[in-house]
Amino acid sequence: MAKLILLVQGQAKTYELKAGDNFLGRLPDCDIQIDFNMVSRKHARVFAVEEQFLIEDLGSGNGTFVNGQKIEKPMRLKSNDRIELGPVLFRYEGIDSPSSSDSGLGEDSRFGQISIEGGDSSSTITGRVGGNAFDMLDVKPSEKLKAVLEIIKSLAGTIDIDKILPKLLDTLFGIFPHADRGCVLLLDEKSNQMIPRAMKHRRADADDSVKLSRTILKTVIETKETILSADASSDSKFNASESISSLAIRSMMCAPLLGLNGDVLGVINIDTQNPLAQFRTEDAQILTAVAVPAALAYEGARLMQSYVEKQKQDNEMLIASNVQLALLPERMPDIEGYSFFAMYESAQAVGGDYYDVVQLPNGKIAVAFGDVAGKGVPASLIMSRLSTVVRSVTEFLDDAGQAIEKINGHMCARAVEGRFVTFVLIILDPIQHKMALVNAGHMSPIIRKPDGTLEEFSDDIVGVPLGVVDGYPYDVVMRDIGAGETFVIYTDGVSEAMNAAGDLYGVDALRKLITQESGDTQTLGTVIRSDVRRHANGRPQNDDITLMVFGRNAP
Repeated sequence: MAKLILLVQGQAKTYELKAGDNFLGRLPDCDIQIDFNMVSRKHARVFAVEEQFLIEDLGSGNGTFVNGQKIEKPMRLKSNDRIELGPVLFRYEGIDSPSSSDSGLGEDSRFGQISIEGGDSSSTITGRVGGNAFDMLDVKPSEKLKAVLEIIKSLAGTIDIDKILPKLLDTLFGIFPHADRGCVLLLDEKSNQMIPRAMKHRRADADDSVKLSRTILKTVIETKETILSADASSDSKFNASESISSLAIRSMMCAPLLGLNGDVLGVINIDTQNPLAQFRTEDAQILTAVAVPAALAYEGARLMQSYVEKQKQDNEMLIASNVQLALLPERMPDIEGYSFFAMYESAQAVGGDYYDVVQLPNGKIAVAFGDVAGKGVPASLIMSRLSTVVRSVTEFLDDAGQAIEKINGHMCARAVEGRFVTFVLIILDPIQHKMALVNAGHMSPIIRKPDGTLEEFSDDIVGVPLGVVDGYPYDVVMRDIGAGETFVIYTDGVSEAMNAAGDLYGVDALRKLITQESGDTQTLGTVIRSDVRRHANGRPQNDDITLMVFGRNAP
C-alpha cells in the first residue's frame, strides 16, 4: 500500500493513498488536509496511473517540490521521494518500498523520517575504529578525555531513557560543532531490529530525513567497530536514489553502543553536509570513546527503569494482596457450643485459595471452602469472583443444593478456560446440630471423632468442580454433628507441601497427625500448620496453603 508520511516537528503521520485522486490542501474536503496558511486550498493532487503514483501541482501559490525541484507537470513518484508543499514536508513510500524486516530498521512513529538506503557494497567505508575505546586516549588524550567527561556530566543522574538519548545528541553536537544531523537507534530484543529512538538536526527548521547506509549499519553491528565514511554522496550506491543524492551527505560516523556483556545495544550515527569539514579518524576515535559511558548510562537507566517498574508492580501486588485478604472473614463466628479456626498463606503475593464463614439470618452457618486451579493473579481474580458469588447467593438461600446450583451457574457464565474451582459448601445448623454438605471436586473433609478415629465422605458424592458443567446435579449429604467431632478441610497446598528432596507431606501424614492430636480446633489447626512447615524445612511453598478446622465442642 503506497502512502505519504507527513514529517513535522519530529513527528510522523501516515496517510494511505487510494487508487483514485488524493487531494492535498487546506480545504476540509481534501483527502489530506493541511492546516497551514502557506498551503493553498487545493494545493496538489496525487493520483495513480497503472499502479504508479504521480503528483501534480494544482496552481498553488508556493509551488510543489519533489526532492528540492519545483514541478511544472505531473511527476512520477519513487519510494523515499521528499515532497514539499511550502514548508510542509512529506515522504512518499511506494509499494516497492523495502519492509522493515528487509531493511533491518524497525519503526517508531515519533521518528518515521529515519530510513536505511543503499546496497551491500562497502565502498563508502573509509575507516574503522575498533578495540578498547580507552586505549585510544593515548592519542590527543586531552580532547578525548574532555569529550568523555562531557558525556558523563551531561548524562549523570538521568534515569529516563527518553531523556538520555536527546541529551546524548545535544552533547555530541557540542563535541562535533560541524555535525549537521544525528540519530540514535536501539536494538529491540523482540523483533531484533534497530528502532529509531532519538534524532537531532543542527538547524531547528531542517526537515531533511536522516538516511543511514545499510552497509555501514550492518558492519557496525557485526564488527562492533565505529565506521567512518567520507564523501558518501559521491558513491554510486547513494546516487542510485535521487532523493538521497539531493541530501549531499559528505561525511558520516556510526558507532556501536555496547553493553557490559559486549552485545550491541544500539548505534549512534552522526553526519555532516559540509564538504570542508569531513570527519577524520580522530573524530571517530572520540565518538568511540564517548559511546562507552553513553552505553553505560543507557544500560543503567534501563536497569533503573526496570527496578522502578518492579517496585511499582510490587506495590500494586501488595495492594491486591490486601484487597484479597479483605475478602476473607476478619474473625470466626462466635457460636455457642462450636469453635472455628482458619489460616491462609498464598504461595505468591496473591493466590487462588478461598474460605468463608457466613452467618445466615435464620441462625445457620454457611461454610465455604475452595481452591482455584492455578495460582497467582489469574487465580486470585477468580477467587474474588467466587467470594462475591458465594456471599450474594447464601444471603438468600440456606438450602445447600439450591445454593451450589446457583453458585456453579454464576461461575460457568463467562468462565475462563482451564480455570475451574474445587469447592465444598456446608450449611451448618448449630441448633439442631446437623449439616448439609456438597462437594464439587474437592478432597473430602476429614472428621475426627472424640475417640480419635477418623471418618471421610465417600467419593461417590463428589461432583465436578465449579465452572465446568452448567446445571450439574450435585449430591447433598445430610449428617448429624456429634459432640466432640472436629472437621478438617484443606487444600492440596497442605497435602502436597514438599521438602528439599521433593517428598510430599501426604494425606496419610495429615490423617496420622489428626488422630494423634486433640479435637480442640485451635490446637489442631496450629499443630497441622507447624507440622507442614516442619516437613518443608525451609523450602518455599509451591502452592497456596489454606486450612479450616471447625467442630462441636465436647460436653
